[in-house]
Amino acid sequence: MMIRPYRSDDWPRLCAIHDRARMDELRRAGLADAFLPLDVAAERENLFAYELLVAEEDGIAVGFAAHGPEELAWLYVAPECYRKGIGVRLVRAALEACPTGLSVEVLRGNDAALNLYKSLGFVESGVHSGAMPGNEQYAVSVHCLVYAGDARRPDGESRAIPRPGKLRRAQ
Repeated sequence: MMIRPYRSDDWPRLCAIHDRARMDELRRAGLADAFLPLDVAAERENLFAYELLVAEEDGIAVGFAAHGPEELAWLYVAPECYRKGIGVRLVRAALEACPTGLSVEVLRGNDAALNLYKSLGFVESGVHSGAMPGNEQYAVSVHCLVYAGDARRPDGESRAIPRPGKLRRAQ
């Protein structure tokens, strides 16, 4: 498997990956009605404002991640490829590109993603509620995490400074 930059010919496969994996994510959070296909969500959430990384295996895209300088905003793996290390490889590639670390928000109920990020050195900095980005009619709660890596104080606490994510906070 290799991690590489996004190419425009990846788009149909990324749509298929996102749409199936996003529905899994939303079902676990009890938000299946909030589903938007990637061709809509990408525009509403500015997908192409981020750096996109694609996991490719045997010439086929099997996952993707999108990150900015401080935030890992998107991470999706084809459901048939869950638990094969693809998400780990994508997160590590994003972290390599952002040596000061990244923040990430995980929907409540998405324990698989929460455990993945924690296993890679992310530390939870809080739980916040607000409107779902891109589909603001839905209220969501998210776990906010920051990458701490090996930078821990002797008391086990993270040295990372929490950064705001993209959740639109409830007022």
